[in-house]
Amino acid sequence: MALLNFKRKETAMPEGVSPETEAFLQDYSIEVMPRTAEKVENFRDLLPAGTRVYIAHIEGTPIDEMVATAARLNAYGFPVMPHFPARIIKDRATLADWIARYQGEADVKQALLLAGGVTTPLGDFDSSMQLMETGLFDAAGFTRLHVAGHPEGNRDIDADGSMTNVSAALKWKNEFQTRTDAKMAIATQFAFDAKPIIRWADALKADGITLPVHIGIAGPAKLQTLIKFAIACGVGPSLKVLQKRAMDVTKLLLPYEPTDVIRDLAAHKAANPEFNVTNVHFFPLGGIKTNATWAIENGGSAARPANA
Repeated sequence: MALLNFKRKETAMPEGVSPETEAFLQDYSIEVMPRTAEKVENFRDLLPAGTRVYIAHIEGTPIDEMVATAARLNAYGFPVMPHFPARIIKDRATLADWIARYQGEADVKQALLLAGGVTTPLGDFDSSMQLMETGLFDAAGFTRLHVAGHPEGNRDIDADGSMTNVSAALKWKNEFQTRTDAKMAIATQFAFDAKPIIRWADALKADGITLPVHIGIAGPAKLQTLIKFAIACGVGPSLKVLQKRAMDVTKLLLPYEPTDVIRDLAAHKAANPEFNVTNVHFFPLGGIKTNATWAIENGGSAARPANA
């Protein structure tokens, strides 16, 4: 006969969690770099089981560090999606080597393909479309390819501030999806205001682009840090959200949190289930732990860590 009967303690949903936000944060993803990932002792203490983790490949980062980070995350049980920036990949042989190393050492089966942050290509590739056309990802059995999106445009691609070239590229990628068996989605640059995001996503749908959108959201960070990154990354109209906040002395020293933009997008998704923004992709500009903690406090069961 047992002396004491213990009941397993259930993890309660944090007080004030919105059902709409909880649903919207389901299956969110997050981006890391090798140097930021090193600071995290155990990702399972922070991220839900099965969280897709992107690994940003910044020019100058050795492929050895990228693959080692991917292997570590894979060992924790997280599906890894490394960046393949076209303009820093020397040639087809280099691309094939990267793919083989990611697969052989870290069991990687998915990739984010993008042009990359450098102006002048270092080798044979200039765009993500050229990477897709090599057929190497298909030959290696990659099951998922994501491509970049820019809700507020990209002046590196459209210097006139229009969406002409960006839209044409997305149409090409959408057609690539229809003629192959690749599972694809658009992972976007971050923005701070729901209104331009909704307008852009609706315009994609009107243009016949069926790729689901994983919307980029900047995680909690100091206001000065976010403004610096926003300007460097070409964030457009929604930058006014940060500028307005900077003029309010009562908020100037408080860290920015994505509560408002997530709440507004979540409410729109709840009211419009067919809305093509299907997932949230976090840029943890204020730190991975800070971002994960915010998600845990606001996402209920959708953000419960694997080790909870």
